[in-house]
Amino acid sequence: MTTEGHNDANVGMEVLRSLDKAKTQAYHFKSIVIAGMGFFTDAYDLFSISTVAKLLGRLYYYDPALKKPGALPPNVAAAVNGVALCGTLAGQLFFGWAGDKFGRKKVYGITLMLMIFASIASGLSFGASATGVMTTLCFFRFWLGFGIGGDYPLSATIMSEYSNTKTRGAFVGAVFAMQGFGILSAAAVAIILSTIFDHAFNRPSFNVDPIRSTPPQADYVWRLLFMFGALPAAATYYYRIRMPETARYTALIAKNTDKAARDMEKVLHVQFDTNRESDKKSVEKAEYGLFSAQFARRHGKHLVGCCVCWFMLDVAFYSQNLFQKDIFSAVGWIPAAKKMSALEEVFRIGRAQALVALVSTVPGYWVTVALVDTIGRFIIQLQGFFFMTVCMFVLTFDYYNLRGQPCPTDSSKFCGGNHLAFIAVYALTFFFANFGPNSTTFIVPAELFPARLRSTCHGISAAAGKAGAIVGAFGFLYASQSEHDGKQDHGYPTGIGIKKSLLLLAITNTIGFFFTFLVPETKGKSLEELGGDYDDQDDKAFAHPCSMLLSTAGICSGRISIISSRRWYGLISAMEEVFGIGRAEGLLALVSTVPGYWVTFALVDIDGRFVDQLQGFFFTTLFVC
Repeated sequence: MTTEGHNDANVGMEVLRSLDKAKTQAYHFKSIVIAGMGFFTDAYDLFSISTVAKLLGRLYYYDPALKKPGALPPNVAAAVNGVALCGTLAGQLFFGWAGDKFGRKKVYGITLMLMIFASIASGLSFGASATGVMTTLCFFRFWLGFGIGGDYPLSATIMSEYSNTKTRGAFVGAVFAMQGFGILSAAAVAIILSTIFDHAFNRPSFNVDPIRSTPPQADYVWRLLFMFGALPAAATYYYRIRMPETARYTALIAKNTDKAARDMEKVLHVQFDTNRESDKKSVEKAEYGLFSAQFARRHGKHLVGCCVCWFMLDVAFYSQNLFQKDIFSAVGWIPAAKKMSALEEVFRIGRAQALVALVSTVPGYWVTVALVDTIGRFIIQLQGFFFMTVCMFVLTFDYYNLRGQPCPTDSSKFCGGNHLAFIAVYALTFFFANFGPNSTTFIVPAELFPARLRSTCHGISAAAGKAGAIVGAFGFLYASQSEHDGKQDHGYPTGIGIKKSLLLLAITNTIGFFFTFLVPETKGKSLEELGGDYDDQDDKAFAHPCSMLLSTAGICSGRISIISSRRWYGLISAMEEVFGIGRAEGLLALVSTVPGYWVTFALVDIDGRFVDQLQGFFFTTLFVC
C-alpha cells in the first residue's frame, strides 16, 4: 500500500473510531427527532385506518335492505388495510438498495416528500362511486406506504452510523419508538375529530334512525385524519435534507475520508488525530457482494434470522394492531354497531386504541430504549417473543372464561367472564412486542452487516417483516370470522374464529423465539467489527449470546467454574472449587429454586398447569442453550 493509501486508511479509521467513542451530544438528539418524525408519520398513517375503517363502511356501503350499518366488503377491506403494507414492502426493498447505491442522504428526503404528498392526497381521494373513492384511496395509500418503506432502512442506517458504540442501540431504538407516539396520535386525532363533529351534528344511534346516524359531514372526519399525517413530516423536511452524509458511507463506500472527517467535525465536534502509528496497517476492505458465497458464509444465517424473526413478529403485531376493534367488540368494550352512531363508533374505537397504546405500546418502546444497551438485543428479543407466546396461549385456552358467553337476552353482548383481565393480557402482548422483537428486529439489521450492504440488508429484513404484516392483515381478517355459518360479517366466508386465530398468532411467536438464536448479540461492538468492513474476519466476531451469558455468569456448578471476569473458563484450586460450588448452589436455591416452588403454589390455580409447564420449558431452553 502506498503512503497516500496508508494516510487515507489512517484518517478513515480515526474518523470511525472517534464516532464510536464520541460523547452523546445535542446533534444525536436532533437526529433522533429528524429521523423519528418519519416513523411517527409511519405509525400514524398505517394505524389510523383501523380507527375509521368501519366509518368508511357506513358511509359508502350502507344497504337499507340489510337493516344493519354498512361495512366494507371483504375485498375492499383487505385492500384498504393491506395496500399501504404492500407499498411499504416495495419501498423498503427499493430505498434499501438506493441507500447503498447512491448514498443515504441523497434519497432520504425523497421518502419524506412521498409521505407528505400521499398523506394529503389520501384525504382528497375522489370518485363518482364508492368503488371510485376506494380505488383512489388505495392508490394514494400504496405510494404513502412506498415512502414509509424507504424510511425503515435509511433512518435505521443513518442513526446507527451516526451513533457511538455505547449508546447506539438506544439511539436507533429511540427513532423507532416514535412509532408509539404516532399510534397514540392517530387515536387522539380520531377522538378529537369525532367529538367535534358529533357535537356539531348530534346524530342518533343506528337502531333509532339508520339514515341520520351517519351524517354526510362524517366524510370529512376520515379525510382530515389522513391529511393530519403530513404535518410532522413537513415540519422536519428542511432539517432532513440539511443532514450531512454519514461518515461511514463517505469513508467506506465513497472513499472520501477527508470529507467524512470534515462533516463529522462540523456536527459532532470531534477532532481527529491522523498521526497515530498504531493505525498504520492494511485496511483493505472485503468487497464481496450480497449474493456471494463469502456473504452467505459470514452473514447468511444472520440475514435469515433477521428476516424470519421480523416476518413472524409482524404477522402477530399487525394482526393485533389493525384488528383491535374486533377484539374490543368481542369483550364488550365497544357496543354493537347498531347501538352507536357512526361518529360515536369512531370515538369509541379511538379511545380503546389510545388506552392500549398509552399503557402498553408506548411504554414498551421506551423500556427497550432504556435497557437495550445494558442487557442487550438478544435477551430483549427472546423474552419478548416468549411472553407474547404465553399471553396468546392464555387468551386462547382461557378464551371463553375471560370473554364470557353470549347473553340470553342479547347475543351481541357477553355475560360473565373477566373482560378487564382479557384486555390486560391482550395489552401485555403489545408491551412485550415493543419491549421485545418489534424494537430489536429494527435495531439489529442496522448494525450487523457491512456498510456497503447495510441499507440493503436492512431493507430486505424489513420487507420480510412487511410480508408478515400483509399475511397478518389479510389472513386475520378472514381467519377471525366466526366458524358458524350466518354469524360471520356480511360478505365473508366462515373462518376459524378469534380463539383459534389467537392460537395461530401464538405459534408464529413461538417460531420467532427459536429463530432468534440465529441472530448474534451486537451490543458493545463497533459496526466495522460486526460487518467486517476492514478485513475478512471469521465468525469469531459473533460470539453467541448464550456463550456470552455463560462467560460472565460467575456461577460455579458441578466440575465447571465460570469466572466473572474478562477470562473465559478456568479451573480453580480444589478448596476454592468446593467452596465455590457450595456457595453458588446455596445462592441458586435461595433466589430461584425455593421461590420457584412457591410461585407455582400461588399461581397454579390461576393461570393453570398448562401455562406453568409451557413457560418452564421455554426458560429451560433459554438458559441451557
